[in-house]
Amino acid sequence: MQVAYHIGVHGTDGDRMLKTLLNNRGWLLTNRTEVVTPNRHRGVFEEALAALNGGAATPEMEDIMLDAVLDSDDPRRVIFTSASFLGVPARAVGPEGLYPQIGARIAALANLFPSATAEFLVAIRNPATLIPDVVALHGGDYGSLMGGVDPLTLTWLPTVQRMAAGAQGRRLVVWCHEDVPLIWPDVVRLVGGIPDDAPLPGGLLYLHEILGDQGLRELRAALAGRNLSVGERRDLYSDHLQRNALPEMVEQEITLPGWTQETVDQISARYYDDLAQIAALSGVEFVVA
Repeated sequence: MQVAYHIGVHGTDGDRMLKTLLNNRGWLLTNRTEVVTPNRHRGVFEEALAALNGGAATPEMEDIMLDAVLDSDDPRRVIFTSASFLGVPARAVGPEGLYPQIGARIAALANLFPSATAEFLVAIRNPATLIPDVVALHGGDYGSLMGGVDPLTLTWLPTVQRMAAGAQGRRLVVWCHEDVPLIWPDVVRLVGGIPDDAPLPGGLLYLHEILGDQGLRELRAALAGRNLSVGERRDLYSDHLQRNALPEMVEQEITLPGWTQETVDQISARYYDDLAQIAALSGVEFVVA
C-alpha cells in the first residue's frame, strides 16, 4: 500500500488540494485510491503520534488506524492532506529557522504505517509572504511567532534538507507555492497518483480564483479543442494571468513590525537564490514551472 502525505505548509493550500481530489473521487476509487479527510484522521493520528513518540507502529496498531480512517477495503493508495501535520502555526519559526521540527514530523508520519510505501508532498513559499499569513493564523502576534529570530535569516534550504533527512530515502516532492497557478494540475496528479491521460475535474480551480469568472471563461475558450503540451499549457496560463489576474488576488500588503520594502526584497532574493540549490538536493523531487 502507498501512503501519500500532503503536508502543507501553512498558507499554501486552503483545502484546495482536498477539494480537487474529492472532485476526482470517482476515478480515485475506481483505481483503489482513497482520500482521507482531516476530520477522519486528525484525532487518530494525534493519539498515535503521541503514543509512539517517534517510534514505529506495530502491525496491530496499523490495522486499528486503517480501520478507523478508511471507508474502502484494501486500497492501493491512501492520501492524507493537512497542514496540521506540521503542528500549530506557532511552531513555524524557531531558532533553527523555518519549521525546525519538520524532519522529525516527517519521520514520525512515516512510522505510522511502516509496512506501507510512504511519500511526502509539500509546497514551500517565499518567507516574505509566508510569515504575514502565519502571523495571522497565530492570532496576529508577530513577536511571539518570531521569538527574536531575524527574518532576514529565514531560508528554506536547511528546512528542505531536514525534510529529506526525515524522509530517509522515501519520495519527497517539493514545489513553490508561487508556481501553483501554472502547475496545479501537475501537483494534483502527483498527490493523487492520477495519470496525465485521465480527466481532472477541478484542474482550473486555482486559476478560477485568480482570474475570476470572466477570465476563466476566456481561458476555457482558449483551451477548447487544443491538445497542448505541458509547456504550451503553462505558457497559455501565464499569458492569461498576466492579462486577466484580479489585482486583489495577486497583490499582498505586508505590514509587520520593523519590515520595510527592503526587508521584503532581501528575503525574496534569498528565497529565489535558494531554489536552485533545493532543486539539486539529493532525495528531493522538485517540480519546475
